[in-house]
Amino acid sequence: MRRIITVTVLNQSGVLNRVTGLMMKRQFNIESMTVGHTEQPTISKMTFVVHVEDAQKLEQLLKQLQKQIDVLKVQDLTDQVLVERELALIKVQASATKRLELATLIEPFRAQIIDAGKQVVTYQLTGRPDKIDAFVELVRPYGIKELTRTGVTAFTREHQKVQTPIKLLTY
Repeated sequence: MRRIITVTVLNQSGVLNRVTGLMMKRQFNIESMTVGHTEQPTISKMTFVVHVEDAQKLEQLLKQLQKQIDVLKVQDLTDQVLVERELALIKVQASATKRLELATLIEPFRAQIIDAGKQVVTYQLTGRPDKIDAFVELVRPYGIKELTRTGVTAFTREHQKVQTPIKLLTY
């Protein structure tokens, strides 16, 4: 199962290597990873999208990450209401005759043209990974010359949905 895990760490040399090394030793597949400093320059946040086979292995991973030196906080965000974004840059084969056609196709995605040449247009797109996947599949028939994605970054929304109890009616 796909899990989104954030690890808040001290911004020091070697921390990323120790955290990814732990995942590698335990044979967790990292689908994507983003790292950057937070509002405090001495603290960084790592966001991992990993595949974990079951709840027991997930619990083991979270505990082992928390034990790492320089790790301040570990969170599994998957089951929470969250803001999840990814950035993609996509170079698409686009002759002058195809550009107008492409423009109407990409409009609902709010992709931006960030570079253009005689035969290639480069788009920038941000959003949830499924939105980016849909965009890639839409422009694939035109010919994707190059594609790069940042990986997911995420955090929880301020207000989480509260589960309302189900009321049973009795007669």
